[in-house]
Amino acid sequence: MRITILAPPGVQSLDVVGPAEVFWEAARRLGDPGAYEVQVMAANNDPIRGTGSLRFLADRTIHDPDEPIDTLLVGGDPAFTEIDPAMTAWLSRRAPETRRYGSICTGVFLLAAAGLLDGKRVTTHWECAAKLRRDFPALNVDADQIFIRDGQVSTAAGVTAGMDLALALVEEDYGRELALIVARYMVMFLKRPGGQSQFSAHLVAQIAEKSPIQSAITYILENLMAELSVSSQAERAGMSTRNFARVFVKEVGMTPADFVEAARLDAARRFLQDTSLPLQRIAQRSGFGDLHNMRRVFRRKIGIGPTEYRTAFQSTSVMPKLTKGDSGATPIN
Repeated sequence: MRITILAPPGVQSLDVVGPAEVFWEAARRLGDPGAYEVQVMAANNDPIRGTGSLRFLADRTIHDPDEPIDTLLVGGDPAFTEIDPAMTAWLSRRAPETRRYGSICTGVFLLAAAGLLDGKRVTTHWECAAKLRRDFPALNVDADQIFIRDGQVSTAAGVTAGMDLALALVEEDYGRELALIVARYMVMFLKRPGGQSQFSAHLVAQIAEKSPIQSAITYILENLMAELSVSSQAERAGMSTRNFARVFVKEVGMTPADFVEAARLDAARRFLQDTSLPLQRIAQRSGFGDLHNMRRVFRRKIGIGPTEYRTAFQSTSVMPKLTKGDSGATPIN
């Protein structure tokens, strides 16, 4: 079957190469090169400038005569300063003719501009989610998901998430056994645990503006064992509780309570990865208070418990000792 990857100028190179490798490996394992025929589509015949100083030569352009497409994926440009109307016109015409179509990272902006995602539940890279909501309010944006399938449409969070999506499509086409073989060979999860929120509250904090909200965020990250209710944070910021909560969501993209939970989860993950502390002590140090609460949040946000997480991700050289009074700082020897 033909997999077409539309690559805009400046495309994130792994948005093209990552899924292509997954499909190629699946075809190799099947012993059938025709199981997946991957082609790169471009706006014109010029070499496509990708990230990492890579260049791609397209197999076809949007101006060539139409050929059947089974699966159409759209790569993203990390800068994404403009959208080519020729590309969106081509997408609006061709995507509905395919069996399935989707995007990787900011490729979702092209599909949305083509009018192909209205009313759909979609995702994109966490850093671009707020802009996607503003630019296309008819979309149901879930910024925590690695990828989302909504009927004929699939959207992936970005970069390596395109590989997760490709692996899910392989499983859909040829079954779990083949997908598992490919995942093992490529050293991937068949289904990656958790969502984008597992990739650090500190990353979310970096996109907040310099303001009383940023000061509140800094306090939260440095005092995870403290009482961190919305009212106490608002008082510290010199704002009313209602206004603090409203501005926090506007600047950070999540509620104060959700951020506190994400920060505590992030700290617990680092303790599990980098120390040999008992689980109960980790729960206390990261601000959860007790092990039951920590387990509940791990299950809900990551999909596995703390013990399973430690087994999968603990460093080969753990660091059991901590700075005095540490509530989430980096462990030391």
